[in-house]
Amino acid sequence: MFGLGTIINTVAIILGGVIGCLFGKFISENIQETLSKSIGVCVLFVGMAGAFEGMFTVVGSGISSGGTIMIISSIAIGALIGEAIGIENWFEKLGEWLKIKSGNAKDKLFVDGFVTASLTVCIGAMAILGAIEDGLTGDYSTLTTKGILDLIIIAVMTCSLGKGCIFSAIPVLVWQGSITLLARFIKPIMTEAALANLSLVGSILIFCVGLNLVWGKKIRVANLLPSIIIAVIIAFLPISF
Repeated sequence: MFGLGTIINTVAIILGGVIGCLFGKFISENIQETLSKSIGVCVLFVGMAGAFEGMFTVVGSGISSGGTIMIISSIAIGALIGEAIGIENWFEKLGEWLKIKSGNAKDKLFVDGFVTASLTVCIGAMAILGAIEDGLTGDYSTLTTKGILDLIIIAVMTCSLGKGCIFSAIPVLVWQGSITLLARFIKPIMTEAALANLSLVGSILIFCVGLNLVWGKKIRVANLLPSIIIAVIIAFLPISF
């Protein structure tokens, strides 16, 4: 079935959110805070692992690093574009609209939960690769694996950040669904170099999400999303970064 991977991933997020809501009622505020910090630490390490994998390579008996200029260029330019457009505000306005329409107008954590969870489950090469595979070959195994991971992440996040996390299923459905539909056009762009850049910068953005979870909102991560596109563009430039 075409697009089955995205459907499975979306349902998994909703299920994780429902589980989180059910269990969250029986968890004290102290435990909820600890859960939030704990998942933040896990997200930090996921981002670090992806970034280190992209930056460091073993050369003989030593380790070589690379991609520094690409990272700085991508994130700097992406941040300028994102701040100018105000992507974070879009996410927050969508969150406010969903909060009211879903009958959660009094939930103070709703928007923060929605934005944080959406960024966590949407950023990363797994979402793009899995959606392309699903669109071209009908292979939804990558998105199924991602769905299982997202289920666990959203379940824990919902316990501490509330119902807003469940609605991260909407950006996932739109984002991955769009990639699946446009897979034939996107695949030629996803060269090995482009995918490596995307994965590296995406991992750094995931790390930033972890920072916000552990220490409170310090970085407007949504405004850094254009960095991923810049990273892919850099892969096609005739100069080495």
